[in-house]
Amino acid sequence: MSQNKIAAVSRTEFGKGAARRTRRAGLVPAVIYGHGTDPVHLSLPAHELSLALRVANAVLNISVDGGKSQLALAKQVQRHPIRPEIEHLDLVIVRKGEKVSVEVALVVVGDHPSDRMVLMDQQTITLEVEATNIPTEVEVDIAGLQIGDSITAGDLKLPAGAVFAGELTDLILSISATQSQESLDAELASATSSEAAPAAESTAPAEEA
Repeated sequence: MSQNKIAAVSRTEFGKGAARRTRRAGLVPAVIYGHGTDPVHLSLPAHELSLALRVANAVLNISVDGGKSQLALAKQVQRHPIRPEIEHLDLVIVRKGEKVSVEVALVVVGDHPSDRMVLMDQQTITLEVEATNIPTEVEVDIAGLQIGDSITAGDLKLPAGAVFAGELTDLILSISATQSQESLDAELASATSSEAAPAAESTAPAEEA
């Protein structure tokens, strides 16, 4: 994995007002910590950071105030709920050869007939991998699978050196028969009929004494 070189400057102002001023200046507030060091508050160039974080689990090569550079893993990225902006970033210091725990996306490959569908039990997988060799994704090959077949974590082909953090029997996906349109229509009609039928209520007048 390539490491993105980014020049950062240290921050001495904190709070919401200071964070807004930082973002208006085209910078992103961040904090870097790890390996027993005290947290250091930084400002990173927003455009360069946005490009670097287009991939998950990005490792950045950061120099602070022109000092010695160090590797850091983007651990927590806070994004604006509407605008395509990064609001804050947590970075964890890593070293070459060190292993880290990361969530890696699962990507299904291979064709399957139209009479069956893929039921994903997990969208990501937790791996223990070298910090400088984090895969962008793990492929799950479904070619040749039949209805009723499944794939577990132990069936996956992981990158060299990667270790799955869970149980090898953990279900990843299964293959099920595709429901016909007639079957779906029948289920919908049955549900609609049940909802439309009100409970019967007695309307007989009470007897007078």
